[in-house]
Amino acid sequence: MTNPVTETTPTATTRPQDVPDLTVAHAITPFHLGHVPVRGRLITLGPLADAILSRHDELPEPVRALGGQALALVAAMATALKFKGSFSLQVKGDGPVSLFLADCTDTGALRFTARMAEDYTTPLPETAPGLLGKGYLAFTVDQGPETERYQGIVGLEGKDLAAMATHYFQTSEQHDCAIQLFSRLTESGWQAGALVLERLPDSDPVAGNDDQQHSEATIQDLWETACTFAHTLKADELFDPALSASTLITRLFGTLGVELAPARPLSFGCRCSRARLQGVLERFSTDDLDHMAQDGVISMECHFCNTAFTFPRDSLTHHTNTLSAETP
Repeated sequence: MTNPVTETTPTATTRPQDVPDLTVAHAITPFHLGHVPVRGRLITLGPLADAILSRHDELPEPVRALGGQALALVAAMATALKFKGSFSLQVKGDGPVSLFLADCTDTGALRFTARMAEDYTTPLPETAPGLLGKGYLAFTVDQGPETERYQGIVGLEGKDLAAMATHYFQTSEQHDCAIQLFSRLTESGWQAGALVLERLPDSDPVAGNDDQQHSEATIQDLWETACTFAHTLKADELFDPALSASTLITRLFGTLGVELAPARPLSFGCRCSRARLQGVLERFSTDDLDHMAQDGVISMECHFCNTAFTFPRDSLTHHTNTLSAETP
């Protein structure tokens, strides 16, 4: 599936030179099904998948594959909401992966990080339950320090990340959804994408079908049909550069009255910067800064893009005794 891509050279004063300023213009294709109250999104990360996941070569391949699925999932979820801020998926469990985090902003900026448990052993399991173990999954909407965060938490249940997310929506949000997640490493790099369907309340208007009435049984049958069609999607189809998003969606749901909405972009979304990290350092005490310095230099690393920053100790001035807990 072909996606227009734009790439520009980052400015040295705001971004590290080796972090791409990469945007995939048509990464998200929203749609409605006119014959049943269902909305959906088809996600293809294109070169973003490799740009993000290849920066985490320290992580085992099964963990990065799960990261690709998580990136596609948060992109699908964030673009279904009306908010300003970030939408994140965080998993903490007792498996080989001790911390797992992906998030997407309202503008489609994506980032990902994970941390392995200190005592993990190889070979690693390749399934989400095997990698994550027992623990919890949290979806969080953060609209900034002046607003209250919304967070929903459920236990890890399901055979894969798609099933775990489906369990969350069925138990916490109490509405039906169908989620397909894809991620794989190919000779040309990582690929990742998703197909998500959400059943809307039966009273909600459906595009192009506001005045058509269906019995509850008929709507249930149509919903199950849409889910069946969705689960026929294969990775080879989703990542086929010869198939456009509109072609693929119409091929899957054409008999259910597909109506496409304008496509939306996704971008490389690590929010670190030298100025921001310097501001964090300058909230440490003078003694702490002296302790962190090695040979007159303090080093910091962003765990989302794995970019290292160095700061001469004598360039940093302590501003306050309170350390900000803000994540870069």
